[in-house]
Amino acid sequence: MSRLPVLLLLSCLLLMSLFFYSVFKSGETYVIELNLMTLSSVSFSTLFIFDKISLSFGAVVTLISFCVFSFANTYMSEDNFQFRFILILAMFVLSMNILIFSGSLFVLLLGWDGLGISSFALIIYYQNKTSLGAGYLTLLTNRLGDVVIIICVPFFLILGSFNIFPIMSSYETIIFILAIAALTKSAQYPFSAWLPAAMAAPTPVSALVHSSTLVTAGVYLIIRLSVNCSMSNSTASLLLFCGSVTCVLGGLSALYENDLKKIIAFSTLSQLGLMMFSLGLKLPNLALLHLYAHAMFKALLFLSAGLILISGFGSQDLRLLGATLYTIPSVVVFFNISSLCLMGIPFLSAFYSKHVIYEVVAMSETNAISFFLMLIGAILTTIYSIRTVKILSWNSISGLSVFSRLPLYTYVPLCILFFTSIISGKTFSMLDISYLTFMFTSSYYQLMLHFLMALGVMIGLFLSGEKKSHMLSSMFFLWPSSNNLTKYFWPVLKSAKMLDYGWVEPVVLLSSSLNKLGNKLHFLFLNESKYLNSMVRGVFCSLTVFFLCI
Repeated sequence: MSRLPVLLLLSCLLLMSLFFYSVFKSGETYVIELNLMTLSSVSFSTLFIFDKISLSFGAVVTLISFCVFSFANTYMSEDNFQFRFILILAMFVLSMNILIFSGSLFVLLLGWDGLGISSFALIIYYQNKTSLGAGYLTLLTNRLGDVVIIICVPFFLILGSFNIFPIMSSYETIIFILAIAALTKSAQYPFSAWLPAAMAAPTPVSALVHSSTLVTAGVYLIIRLSVNCSMSNSTASLLLFCGSVTCVLGGLSALYENDLKKIIAFSTLSQLGLMMFSLGLKLPNLALLHLYAHAMFKALLFLSAGLILISGFGSQDLRLLGATLYTIPSVVVFFNISSLCLMGIPFLSAFYSKHVIYEVVAMSETNAISFFLMLIGAILTTIYSIRTVKILSWNSISGLSVFSRLPLYTYVPLCILFFTSIISGKTFSMLDISYLTFMFTSSYYQLMLHFLMALGVMIGLFLSGEKKSHMLSSMFFLWPSSNNLTKYFWPVLKSAKMLDYGWVEPVVLLSSSLNKLGNKLHFLFLNESKYLNSMVRGVFCSLTVFFLCI
């Protein structure tokens, strides 16, 4: 299992070298296309794109994966199924890299579905009721995005190709449909409920999901589409609305949350809303720069939180954690620096993207409501970050606080992420001139942003540790309504049973017959060995899937 981190590190170095080569060659793009077949003037092909965007994002993903895998070897060392966990996590990273370099619909669906299936397996890893419910909610939300992507197939048939690169102005309808699918994967409102539910997964999974993989897949897809083609006004308006509402929703929910991992999850929701808002302003380069900075400090934030949970005997409640500054001071330093990056403190990584986005919003023609919502989101981010840091660092020592002495190699991935969290924003903005934004803004706006940050710090310092609000803790009742989706769809499903299935009817009858036969054999072999029982059910499930695919 120690080979996988080494392989990821070598892959990161290779991708970074190719990125420097691409920048040196003035942003050349290399495309690898394999034509599968041509049917009625429609070309079915697989396409892979290698340019500065895909290479740089691939390097970021592999670097964070290297740190997470190194951390997971220690964090999951006492787990009986550690090999299975690492294997599923490797499939998760592989699916994300396939999505990054995809240039056609088939490769995109391969990476997109791979992320959904592997994330489901990772979320239900602990095999309890909470993780199972969270896993199914995540899976169903991702399936909804898959359905939306499949709707694009007729439009690709009309255009005569399934390639999404290079994209043209005639793809406006496809861009709008893919943007809706990206909203589901990036947990934008009203598809936000699955993101805090995914906290049922182990901490290394949360670090990957919330930093550079699953939730960033939708943002990256829109960046890939909008870089090559101007986005329509309807798509931009959709992203502006969903981004601003999600930013405020994440901030308010984090303010009234006492679970440490869920607070970090809501902070991810808030930052994803900021990225979507930037894409709605038609600034994909700024969104990509903030995506890189956010990936670094959010991975550091989760890994630091994982070590804090270890020192607190697994407790995630902020009211039971305190005075970790005296028990594990080095980890608290990492946590505090990553929290400052989240707030956008000057000269840290997020400052070079977050403040520029807010200044562009102030100088653009965006409506006042969106601008006001984004300002509220900025204040809320500072408030809940300061509140969390205050409780973990300066709270009184609780009964769960122990003096932990961790091995030295445990801090290696955290040190790497700590260094990159500080310099990533400035480094990427210096490497590529496309990340630079030239504008003339009044000093009034800059002073206003700093004043709002200072106001958030003061409010966060005076807030108490425990907050209660059912409406905000349930994400404006989005969480209970998402869990009751089956009740809402039951009348529709009941009416659908009365419809004529047409040419699908033989397949449905065959599937029903196989299911009944499988149930009868399961009853007959109920007293037999568990191996035979599982084998019989597996065979019939495989036959059912096979005939459905036909």
